[in-house]
Amino acid sequence: MVRAAIANAASRIASATPRLDAELLMAHALGVSHQDLLLKHLGDPAPASFDALVQRRLNHEPVAYITGSRGFWSVEIGVGPGVLVPRADSETLIEAGVAHFVGTDGPKRVLDLGTGPGTLLLAALAEWPDATGLGVDASDISIDYARANADALGIASRVDLRRGDWAHDVDGQFDLILCNPPYIGIAEELGPEVRDHEPPSALIAGADGLDDYRRIIPDLPRLLAPGGIAVLEIGWTQAEAVSQLMRAAGLDPVLHHDLGGRPRAVAAKMPLS
Repeated sequence: MVRAAIANAASRIASATPRLDAELLMAHALGVSHQDLLLKHLGDPAPASFDALVQRRLNHEPVAYITGSRGFWSVEIGVGPGVLVPRADSETLIEAGVAHFVGTDGPKRVLDLGTGPGTLLLAALAEWPDATGLGVDASDISIDYARANADALGIASRVDLRRGDWAHDVDGQFDLILCNPPYIGIAEELGPEVRDHEPPSALIAGADGLDDYRRIIPDLPRLLAPGGIAVLEIGWTQAEAVSQLMRAAGLDPVLHHDLGGRPRAVAAKMPLS
């Protein structure tokens, strides 16, 4: 039965959320939603394909790669090998944007630097249906995933995707700039799920993890429209270092914390005048 198979798999999976992992894999094997699994299918016979999915998880493959997608904010983001898996902590960036634009019509132009599979950009455009967005990434694989995700969400007409080197070739001004750059130092230890499966180029940023902030932040003042906001994800130990880089660029940084209470993003606003 499905219920017993999930319990057995959860007892074998070594992760922070073994029961949830097993449920998501079972829902994928059955071709149903997670909610429908729990409401309607726990008494069904377990499908033969489930064991193979569990074995992939036991080999530390991310659940999102196995199922092909991950929910983020209000959207479903298709992912696979070669792109960064969306993480719930990154929703802190969207929350910061929502708080900034509350009581307004929202941003008209959104820029996502290092867009990956389009995670932040597409979540923002789903939040503000009148906005258009530009996503930039150095990876062709990421751009392909982002384009497919925009098509799947029905918002491709509002999305421009470009292969590029951060903001090097980006012109114009944007009301909302989002960025989740690599911020892990070379010497930092990573678990096998991340180390063996996710792309190093989306994770590692020099000896101290700050190399890409040093390249991105100096461009923010010219890219931010009056009244706009830039929000960058950070590692929880990097708040002061990234804040100093913001100040050096003439920006006034503000920290935003994730659900665990840790610093997760640094934001900077552009005055209206």
